[in-house]
Amino acid sequence: MTDHVRVLIAKCGLDGHDRGARVIARYLRDSGMEVIYTGIRITGERIARIAIDEDVDVIGISSLAGSHMTEIPLVLEELERAGASIPIIAGGVISDEDAAALRARGVADVCSGEV
Repeated sequence: MTDHVRVLIAKCGLDGHDRGARVIARYLRDSGMEVIYTGIRITGERIARIAIDEDVDVIGISSLAGSHMTEIPLVLEELERAGASIPIIAGGVISDEDAAALRARGVADVCSGEV
């Protein structure tokens, strides 16, 4: 068992803008967390599989291309199917309405403002 937090930072769907996700990953790493970064254009199912395989403590998903209402529920479904309970924190360009819907579906938190 490790004595530090393992975090998966993921970019979902066709989102190709990853500067913010890389900045967050570096900040978390510099704060003592172990960070696994998926790179860009990863499906929701693949994000869940990586999180399970890497035994992470939390998943951070960055969405700037509008696929959050499709891909994040896929992550949640795959985690549930596998019996894994890994909290998800989403961020990016996510409206307050979508943020509320994601929280209602089981996302631990959404870091975004009204767009």
